[in-house]
Amino acid sequence: MKPTDVQKLFEEALEARQNSYCPYSGFAVGAALLAQNGDIFYGCNIENSSYGATICAERSAFSGAISQGVRAFSAIAIAGGYTKEETLVPAYPCGICRQVMSEFCAPKTFQIILGTSPEELQIHTLEEILPYGFSLSPVP
Repeated sequence: MKPTDVQKLFEEALEARQNSYCPYSGFAVGAALLAQNGDIFYGCNIENSSYGATICAERSAFSGAISQGVRAFSAIAIAGGYTKEETLVPAYPCGICRQVMSEFCAPKTFQIILGTSPEELQIHTLEEILPYGFSLSPVP
């Protein structure tokens, strides 16, 4: 991806973050998932008083894409930070989200974009953040 495309995807994640429902943690997360066909799917964290019912922004985006028949992905941008603070923090995916990504994404090429602003970004591959992921049939 070109640097401008990476920044644009992160800006899309910032927009998705606005829909976050996080009354318990106060940590709002947005995700923008880029499919290989160019479509972008959005997600935000949705908390619940029964914490196990909470869904992360990343899985929210994947659920939307998969429910529409999309199964091939290139990248995801994730924007997160506490709602009472203006500063964003790199919002690394949790273990469950990493495992979901490993079900549908190529570990060596799928990009995970995190940052504190569109100008301050980190890019990791799935393999870097989940080096020994479990999968029945690994995506090449």
